[in-house]
Amino acid sequence: MLSALEVITTVVVGLMVGVEFSVAFVMNRIFNALPEDAGQRARSHGGRMLGAVMPFWYVGSLVLAALWAVAGRHHPGTGLVVTAAALLIVSVIMSVLLLVPINNRSKTWTPDNRPADWKEQMNRWDRYHYVRVAVIIAAFTLLVTALT
Repeated sequence: MLSALEVITTVVVGLMVGVEFSVAFVMNRIFNALPEDAGQRARSHGGRMLGAVMPFWYVGSLVLAALWAVAGRHHPGTGLVVTAAALLIVSVIMSVLLLVPINNRSKTWTPDNRPADWKEQMNRWDRYHYVRVAVIIAAFTLLVTALT
């Protein structure tokens, strides 16, 4: 049972890291290079689509890591899992306090109603997102290390 939980947690967190890394270093760069208003429209659509899924993914990852920490409390590597769970808590807090408010605004923008500082807000979201990606990569690394 513990082995299955370890694998499921590692895969779920690893996939989340892959998606968020792709958003940060691939998709947003593609969107920024699109002509005229296409980049802003793509970001708004991405914000709606991923904004609906990511809360469950982040909280689910945290719950799985917490379950792993409890179920494996007497096994080697539990400290790494607890630290990974703490980092996932940090990522959830960052999301709620820093990224979600910007995302909630930006997902409703169109070229006709976006604010004058929309690019500045997107750049702020990107900076926060880079930090969040680093945090979840660290959590994923700790989970993988706990497996060995």
